[in-house]
Amino acid sequence: MRKNVKYYCAAAVALMTLLVYLKALQNDFVTWDDDVYVFQNPHIRSLNLTFLRWAFFDFYSYNWHPLTWFSHAVDYSLWGLNPLGHHLTNIVIHAANTFLVTLLIVRLLNQQSGSMPRNELPSFLHERAVLIAAGITGLMFGLHPIHVESVAWVSERKDLLCALFFFLSIIMYANYADCRLSVASNQTSETKEKDEVGRWNQFTNKYFLLTLGFFILALLSKPMAVTLPIVLLILDWNPFDRIRSWKTVQAACIEKLPFISLSLVSSVLTVLAQKAGGALVSTKVVPLSERLLVAVHSLMAYLENMVWPLNLTAFYPLPLNISLLSAEYLLAIILVIGITAVCLAYRKKRKVWLSVWGYYVVTLIPVLGIVQVGGQAMADRYTYLPSLGPFLLVGLGSAWMWGTVSDLKKWSFALKFFCGAMAAFAFAFLIYSTSEQIGIWKNGFVLWNDVIEKQPNRISIAYNNRGLAFMEMGRFDKAVEDFNTAIGLDPSTYLAYANLGYLYLNVGSFEKSIDYASRAIVLAPLQAVPYNNRGISYHLIGRYDNALEDFNKAIELDRDYADAYFSRGNLYRGMGRKELAVADYQRACDLGDENGCRALYQTIEESNPSYR
Repeated sequence: MRKNVKYYCAAAVALMTLLVYLKALQNDFVTWDDDVYVFQNPHIRSLNLTFLRWAFFDFYSYNWHPLTWFSHAVDYSLWGLNPLGHHLTNIVIHAANTFLVTLLIVRLLNQQSGSMPRNELPSFLHERAVLIAAGITGLMFGLHPIHVESVAWVSERKDLLCALFFFLSIIMYANYADCRLSVASNQTSETKEKDEVGRWNQFTNKYFLLTLGFFILALLSKPMAVTLPIVLLILDWNPFDRIRSWKTVQAACIEKLPFISLSLVSSVLTVLAQKAGGALVSTKVVPLSERLLVAVHSLMAYLENMVWPLNLTAFYPLPLNISLLSAEYLLAIILVIGITAVCLAYRKKRKVWLSVWGYYVVTLIPVLGIVQVGGQAMADRYTYLPSLGPFLLVGLGSAWMWGTVSDLKKWSFALKFFCGAMAAFAFAFLIYSTSEQIGIWKNGFVLWNDVIEKQPNRISIAYNNRGLAFMEMGRFDKAVEDFNTAIGLDPSTYLAYANLGYLYLNVGSFEKSIDYASRAIVLAPLQAVPYNNRGISYHLIGRYDNALEDFNKAIELDRDYADAYFSRGNLYRGMGRKELAVADYQRACDLGDENGCRALYQTIEESNPSYR
């Protein structure tokens, strides 16, 4: 293949992706993790040793992804809290991922064709067809609306970064595999067999080290990269053809031990982080048998959404009735077993089928809900890596069709025109659907309103979060209505009670505020926010001892809670205890709270007028 053609193709695909997603620059932050991750996160407001220590050693927001925190901190240093800049970073990374996907597919298909005699090559593996397959795969990856959630949602930066380093790791591994195959081709059969069982030291190869390095960066971005060792083993089987016997299987597994070890460490850290935040759902709530049924159903549901992306939503709740006797679950089981059986039956003639299916299933396993986190059955963002498998089949199918039509002597031009028109229509549909989906992520109100319209009276968090959007708009009656609906759907949700408490605090109904904050505390005694809000209400009605007790408790639960320090500083200042007030204001200011900084200077000036 001519040296630069593949780069031009990848660049064109990436540029088209970038242009389509520019619409997201008009979007705001949304009331779902963006507050915790970005605009209310004091930790990302400085890049220093304190920040690095926090990023690597704190399970903030029940996650461990230090490189993702670093990227948000860099964005804050460049853009502050202007959402345009944060969205721009996401768009650029997604375009870069699309560029890498196109190059990766070219590389893998060339590897496939390189292992076959020239006269046995199918038409869809020749030079032009490889470019078509790679270009179509890249366009599907870049423009499919199922990826909008990962790109248009600022908090999903972790998806994009993880994929960036995941793809780079695979590309480096392809170079490493070439080195191994090159060495093997110059060996005798006896020496080759010795090499296959592990006498070749991979740690002297720069590509192996780069593969490992990019894998570490992927894990530091999002733990979903833990599947890479198995993905590399799949690639060893096809297209790299490094696995041909049980001895080579053993050698390949031994070679992957550094990757497997890192995956285990990352998995343990992730479980500990989720467990610390109480996000793991007990098997008493969702039994293992139901989780397995949901997992199998999700495998098929994701494929359905890729084929027909008109019913995408930001929140797919766990089904109300999960039963093996249900037609949709029984059909999903039959389809999964059937697809697996066909791929196994054709594993020698059509290796790519089993490779793609294996990649799709393996990369989805961490997010299929077998270890259940939260109340979602599935999410569009979970397909960011796995979707590459099905999209590759679309690319290969397109290349095969083009090659078949080109080989025809009659009606070739007409059929090519028809195929081109159909492809143009398909991508116009994808671009339109993606543009519409980007608009759904415009702000919190539009997002949650869409979820509620698609699934009315079903999802508690949707009403809670739309209530927050109404509250920000000053429509307090609508906010109260949504919070109460959220409580009606899930009486155990502390968030809606806490938000009602905050709403009534803002409108001056302090007794109601105390009542709802107290209910939130009963449901979630380890959450700091309700204590702070109740403490403010106590302060404003003159119950200073109760207020101080609540502020102290909030700070005990969250040592970096700037609002609690500011609130306690206000209490101390009102009580005439200026030195304690200054200390609390200073701490709030250090944590990035601007109100704390202003109050600090005002209090110092009051105590020492010459300070001005």
